[in-house]
Amino acid sequence: MKQIKRYSFSLIIITVIAIMILINKETGIKALKITGNSFKEMLSVIPPVFVLLGLLDVWVPKETMMKYMGEQSGLKGIILAFILGSAAAGPLYGAFPVAAVFMKKGVKFSNILIFIGAWSTTKIPMFVFEITSLGTKFAVTRLLIDIPGIIIIANILSYLTSKAQVKTIYQNAQSMT
Repeated sequence: MKQIKRYSFSLIIITVIAIMILINKETGIKALKITGNSFKEMLSVIPPVFVLLGLLDVWVPKETMMKYMGEQSGLKGIILAFILGSAAAGPLYGAFPVAAVFMKKGVKFSNILIFIGAWSTTKIPMFVFEITSLGTKFAVTRLLIDIPGIIIIANILSYLTSKAQVKTIYQNAQSMT
């Protein structure tokens, strides 16, 4: 029963697509193709992310991560969170396993939020694309607005999240990795 509950979302999706195929074959097949393409994309992103996480977990000691991104890291932790998030490749769902390893290594909660914000907003390839497609003025303006915005949002979220909630989040991350 626990396995069924664990995979209930996937089973629901399979059932919905099967019903769609029965009702409208063309729409159902299209939904199936989109689901398959999304699944292939995830399979191409997740294995490299987990390999890099394994290397991060083994090669970088907890003390080093705490020194550079922990509670006492200050500005260097913020800058490092931005650099790591901006240099990352892949969709946003790749950031969450990295964030879990960061939690395991003792990274400050606001730095993790900054990392996730940078991953989703300030990626270098996206910045280059914006320069070529939308112009330098737009790309630089957006980046200059996003950087302080991410820091402000991360600090507000960190402030609004109770110490007990943060502790629970970190404990959950410990049990997952």
